[in-house]
Amino acid sequence: MNVCCIVGAGDCNKFDYKKQSGDLIIAADGGYSHLKEYDVIPDIVIGDFDSLGYIPDDLSVIKLPAVKDVTDMYAAAEIGLEKGFKEFLIYGACGGRLDHTISNIQLAVSLTEKGNKCVIIDGNTKITAVCNGKIEFDETEMGYISVFAHSDNCTGVTIKGLRYTVENATLTNSFPLGVSNEFIGSKASVTVENGTIVIIY
Repeated sequence: MNVCCIVGAGDCNKFDYKKQSGDLIIAADGGYSHLKEYDVIPDIVIGDFDSLGYIPDDLSVIKLPAVKDVTDMYAAAEIGLEKGFKEFLIYGACGGRLDHTISNIQLAVSLTEKGNKCVIIDGNTKITAVCNGKIEFDETEMGYISVFAHSDNCTGVTIKGLRYTVENATLTNSFPLGVSNEFIGSKASVTVENGTIVIIY
């Protein structure tokens, strides 16, 4: 499946994405600076250019107004949706301003709830969401994994193959019951029957 890769102005100390034929790379405002550091030419640059500080004159540019109802990252994702993409990788979405980090997690949730796949990559950490479904991990995954309820109540939560497992549990967005689980070198899965969960691993 083709991928829409979006790069924002947040921290981006690792960019290991390799573009495949049919993929789309979008720089959201200051994300263009990150791509220049990695010698990657985006297909589109979009934003109000407050963080970049100038408008590139040699690329396909979409200039947004400074006063708007969506972030530059959200506008970039909307372009990906308009072009028919169903899978999104987002870099430069964390660090810096905490409010923008939260808004980017909400963007990942929004894309997921519309039936798409979205992963935010922040160095060695990944953030994704699952809505009324299941995510699986292979035995090579290492480190910590946390599962948070994004919906008020997430029911039918089942966690298998991790250090701590649960069956048909309920998570709420006001108590972090799913924080700091661990991969143990086996295949693992997290399922939610009703609701949207955010997974950080």
